[in-house]
Amino acid sequence: MFKRLAAEALGISDIGVIVSPADYDKVDADDYLFHEDAEKIFFLIKSKKDEYCFTNLALIHVDGDSAVSTKRMIKRYEYSSNRVGYAAIETAGTMDMDVELKFSLGDSAFSIDVKKSFIEQVKDIYKALIAIGRQQARDAVGRDNAIRTLDAMGGMLKLGNLQGEAAVVSHFNAVLDNLNGAVLDRHTTRDYTKVFERYIHNDAQPPKIPG
Repeated sequence: MFKRLAAEALGISDIGVIVSPADYDKVDADDYLFHEDAEKIFFLIKSKKDEYCFTNLALIHVDGDSAVSTKRMIKRYEYSSNRVGYAAIETAGTMDMDVELKFSLGDSAFSIDVKKSFIEQVKDIYKALIAIGRQQARDAVGRDNAIRTLDAMGGMLKLGNLQGEAAVVSHFNAVLDNLNGAVLDRHTTRDYTKVFERYIHNDAQPPKIPG
């Protein structure tokens, strides 16, 4: 109830606004963060129906059925398994009230209308999404190289040269551990705190409460 009243006090309409960090504790998305894993909100767009919460680990979309319904669908898109396919901004024309942020994560495409007075903040999240996509592409190359290196090593090593079953098992486990370390850890970025700290300035001002 408190969060719904807070949203109304902020004067939020169907066109999204950028929520100030001071108000992150008033949004629904905050309830679905993995605080235990040091997940943190870095950027949040809110309209009457939806919240788009960008954390260091994922995009959390609080998807509303309609502006008058209290039903919500919580959708989570981990950056580690959902690649940024594209990111774009459609700027406002002379008579437009909003700008449009467009991007994709994995198989999902997003198009978010944001009040045009927040254009500088929208530019920040646009840059962050581009940077995340670049790192994801770099990680993908690293994973491919790890697999190719394993294939090359497999052609060089002969199991017949290993003495006994224990040696074969030990060799297999060592190769598997190193491959998992390369693919799952060294070349799969999960936490994008550094990207958000670089590009998100967190200087959004709370919408003025109507007098």
